[in-house]
Amino acid sequence: MWWDSWSDVGRVAAVGTAAYLSVVVVLRVSGKRTLAKLNAFDLVVTVALGSTLATILLSSDVSWSEGVTALALLAGLQAVVAWVTVHRSGARAVVTARPTLVWRDGRPLDSALAGQRVALDEVRQAVRATGTGDLSQVAAVVLESDGTLSVIPQGKIGNWSALEGVAGASPEDC
Repeated sequence: MWWDSWSDVGRVAAVGTAAYLSVVVVLRVSGKRTLAKLNAFDLVVTVALGSTLATILLSSDVSWSEGVTALALLAGLQAVVAWVTVHRSGARAVVTARPTLVWRDGRPLDSALAGQRVALDEVRQAVRATGTGDLSQVAAVVLESDGTLSVIPQGKIGNWSALEGVAGASPEDC
């Protein structure tokens, strides 16, 4: 439909402004972690916040107060999960996938790539994005908890301490 009424447009403008200001307040109160993309769970919360804002704006079935309650609930639950994963050992493993080594010393780790459903072309793309053109000069590529690929060149690998906790990169392997 191209047009309903001026009142619908006015509702979107009024509720949209109030919802936008509410999102700003919720995000400032809840802190930086609310929009961090440190793992897949964080990404889901970020998308859910955006979806909730869109619903507040466009659905006349959802009141501003219901929408703001939903925004605050999502931010609050994110804060609780973040606190629990920081302060309770083992809780992080429930919410967050462990990073996985998929490339080591210039060679792909085929079983890790297959297990994580990562194509070799995706690893090459990540390596190219770092400005590296020679795969033999790559010490490690890690599929991180948030789904990104981290590339460490041979000249910067050092003692491999940054790979502590990464699946497939145990100290005896390094």
